[in-house]
Amino acid sequence: MRMRFKPYAHDELMAADFHVHEPLIWGGKWHGQYARPEQPFILELGCGKGGFISQLACAHPENNYLGIDITDKVLILAKRKIEAAYQAAGRPIDNVKIMSTDIERIKGVITPEDEVSRIYINFCNPWSKNDSSHKHRLTYPRQLIAYREFLKDGGEIYFKTDDDDLFRDSVEYFPASGYDIEWITYDLHENEPEWNIRTEHEGMFTEMGIKIKALIARKLPGDESVTWIEPKVLKKMAAAEAAAEAEAETQN
Repeated sequence: MRMRFKPYAHDELMAADFHVHEPLIWGGKWHGQYARPEQPFILELGCGKGGFISQLACAHPENNYLGIDITDKVLILAKRKIEAAYQAAGRPIDNVKIMSTDIERIKGVITPEDEVSRIYINFCNPWSKNDSSHKHRLTYPRQLIAYREFLKDGGEIYFKTDDDDLFRDSVEYFPASGYDIEWITYDLHENEPEWNIRTEHEGMFTEMGIKIKALIARKLPGDESVTWIEPKVLKKMAAAEAAAEAEAETQN
């Protein structure tokens, strides 16, 4: 569903202390933006309307959280949900921030010095595989490899989706990108873990009878754990190999 333009969103977000107004200037200094900088730093990529991060961050003051989405149209809703959750709990909003950033260009916005402990990716756009749009998936190898730069060794990615094709492909993406899938389910609610927080999307899909798929992947150390190669690079390698074989045949 396309979100309507919200003319009030920008000014309201700019007035919120926990909204990051200039995300491009904080690379390498994210821990210092929180009241307790020594705490683990955790991201939600594609935080949407904030149903997940508002509950998670409020329930876990021992961690620092950053919710990222691409547009103010949804962040304004996340901002309000965070305010409501913390007000209900009687707590100051001191361990969560939100910002608008293109996650495909997150490199440099979050740096190795920022050391992220965990990443959550919930119900991201599955993008069709009928054309090159699947490269925009938040679990596409190019993205997962980019996350490796700031996710600490042993750090985890928690991934949930309703989409069968996206999940099937992601089960292949993670190992090729240097991650070990240490837990996986094709029906999250059959034996629902205590840590799961049901989002608005999750409830909607469940009511429709769609099973929620989920996995936890742990980052393996070392560049040698990454085996994925860009398709265009593979094509060039195959073309070069074919050319070499053809040249060898002519010499024989």
